Amino acid sequence: MKNRKTALLLCAAMTIGILSGYSETVQAEEPAEISIWHDGDEAIMQVIQEQVNEELSGDSITVNFEKKSGLTDQLKLYGNDAANGPDMYLYAHDSLGTFAEMGMLSPITEVVSEDVYQDMLPMTLEAGQYKGEQYLLPVYYETLLFMYNKDLWEGGIPDTTEGLYEYMTAHTDTEAGTYALVNQHSTAYNVAPVINGFGGYIIDENAAPGLNEEKTKEAIAYNKKFAELEADGDYNTITTLFNEGKAAAIIGGPWLISGIREAGINLGIKSLAEFELPNGSTLMPYSGVQGIGVMKHAAEEKKDALEKVFTALCDPAVGIALAEQSNCAPANQISYEDETVAGNEMIAAMKSTAEVAVPMPNIPEMSVMWGPAESLLAAVNKSGEDLDSAADQYQKAAETAIADMQ
Repeated sequence: MKNRKTALLLCAAMTIGILSGYSETVQAEEPAEISIWHDGDEAIMQVIQEQVNEELSGDSITVNFEKKSGLTDQLKLYGNDAANGPDMYLYAHDSLGTFAEMGMLSPITEVVSEDVYQDMLPMTLEAGQYKGEQYLLPVYYETLLFMYNKDLWEGGIPDTTEGLYEYMTAHTDTEAGTYALVNQHSTAYNVAPVINGFGGYIIDENAAPGLNEEKTKEAIAYNKKFAELEADGDYNTITTLFNEGKAAAIIGGPWLISGIREAGINLGIKSLAEFELPNGSTLMPYSGVQGIGVMKHAAEEKKDALEKVFTALCDPAVGIALAEQSNCAPANQISYEDETVAGNEMIAAMKSTAEVAVPMPNIPEMSVMWGPAESLLAAVNKSGEDLDSAADQYQKAAETAIADMQ
């Protein structure tokens, strides 16, 4: 009897152990859903979602992209709300500083090893850093490009900005309304390639405005002579001129492509990094990087799942799909080994530009710099005001705007 009772107890113990192990297995494989808020092109998000979910199909993890209008405001409201907010978000990197200062984000290094994302372009990784921490995983990026109508442009494209100016002088007839090149010459983003190339800056990493710095003023003066040959610099004006065949070239980004194609333009593209300035540097445009960050509450509660999501996002196949299906320039360098990606003229030009491009400042103070910077450019290019006086005036305006943020 004693032996029978012992056997029964052992059997029961084994059964409990087996059931316990089964319970742990089921719990480990319990499906996880990761929500990612965005405000971007839904077709692009669909490409990313499909690629990532295919990669995660064996891990019982599902990623769902959800579009939110006014994403900045939505994240300010719900970024720290585990019940109603997202687990991750995908957005342009220049908003990073604002979100990080609000304490809603976790550095991605808290959920994934740096080795996982080591193949990303250095410029795109830099864009996702704030105060020495990597907060964003870059996915794709964009830069300004030199776009030209192959049926209108005569001869080769110059390799220097001075050569470009000579061509503009010879092929622009402002009275007839025809132009060699048009650009938003009084928009800070579009003048940044010259400012950065001259060694100037709109704002530095310490949140100090640089509108009256000597190199910034040199760049603005240099830009002015081009502005005189580039129509009024209004976005709608210059895009219409180019699409109607009244301008042979335009400085613009990927957002112009659909309209250019609809207009039937025989488009050619050249990287701004291929134009040398008089100082020996090249044009150095800003770059906008779309990256994915993780909310602090999700990093604490869903670390294992998030690690696998980040790993899936780093698969070069994601970048290849984005390039093939949505014409996006991948942040992942390995993606460019694919022939289709490498053969895309626009993406190849942006890849070349990425070698010198400056990530748009992601500090909160940048948000108040656009107004003073563009007022300065308009004062010089359109109103003919003295550069030194205007630079001092708008430098003070920028400093006041930054002080008012405190």
